[in-house]
Amino acid sequence: MKAVGLLEYLPIEQEDSLFDFEATKPTAKGKDLLVKINAISINPVDVKVRAPKEKKEETPKVLGWDASGVVVEVGEDCELFQVGDEVYYAGAINRPGTYSEYHLVDERIVGKKPTTLSFAEAAAMPLTTITAWEALFERLAINPENSQKNNLQSILIIGGAGGVGSIAIQLAKWAGLEVIATASRPETVNWVKQLGADHVINHHEALKAQLTEKQLHEVDYIFCLNNTDQHWEAMGGAIKPQGKVCSIVENAQPLDLNVLKSKSATFVWEFMFTRSLYTTPDMINQHHLLNKVSELLDQRVIKTTLQEKLSPINAATLRKAHATVESGKMIGKLVVEGFGTKQG
Repeated sequence: MKAVGLLEYLPIEQEDSLFDFEATKPTAKGKDLLVKINAISINPVDVKVRAPKEKKEETPKVLGWDASGVVVEVGEDCELFQVGDEVYYAGAINRPGTYSEYHLVDERIVGKKPTTLSFAEAAAMPLTTITAWEALFERLAINPENSQKNNLQSILIIGGAGGVGSIAIQLAKWAGLEVIATASRPETVNWVKQLGADHVINHHEALKAQLTEKQLHEVDYIFCLNNTDQHWEAMGGAIKPQGKVCSIVENAQPLDLNVLKSKSATFVWEFMFTRSLYTTPDMINQHHLLNKVSELLDQRVIKTTLQEKLSPINAATLRKAHATVESGKMIGKLVVEGFGTKQG
């Protein structure tokens, strides 16, 4: 099968940073599905794992997590899917990735592809959706079914126009929250407003002062998707007493938790690969949440965050896609689709 991999961790401008190669088509066993890949999307984690470092691989390492495609084989222990099912998922960080024609994935982290979306539109969603869902409804413990109570509560989403922010805004609005999103460019401000943000403030300026200007003062929840270090003090000032803060961006310096102490505020991390990485007993929750989001997408309650589409899936296209995501200017999600005609 066709695949794209790396042996050295190089700047994306270098041709060998990602290269095409022929790999052995795997076989589904146990709880694994073998999926024929139709589309993949590129996330900041792809860029982060590929970033230049001294390490070298003995055999090509295949990156990629987000994918949509069709099940072509099921392992003997599979119960959730069958051959021919259309699926979407975000994979596992400790297994070979989705930059390949065929891919093995544990069925417990796979969802039914939304029927109203193309494979490209569906591939944009899984990783960011799982991240946003877990952050909002598990880490921050917001009850999406209690919209009457949630109407009285607010959330600040720092970095609203990126992949995770784009779905987090929609899920928070679905749950009934008042949403304040940050954006700094006219096009990103417009995008987060389209997604349903009630207020937009600039993350390059003082957050608390901007909230006060809008008579918002403090917020019940904060979801940080951009530079935890830079915004830490500001988050401490903006969170309500007994509020909750969640971040997905690891900090370069130790965080001073005393910032939250007098408010008895909660801080929690979200890492969507935790369940698959540690094979947690509740790993199947990612299957359930992807199916729920598939329903919401089909019902037009929320929409795909796909904003840019490239093809085909090969090293040259993926180098271009990585460069775009690496720029930090992405709005929504970038998808690469189609391997083209199989050779050999």
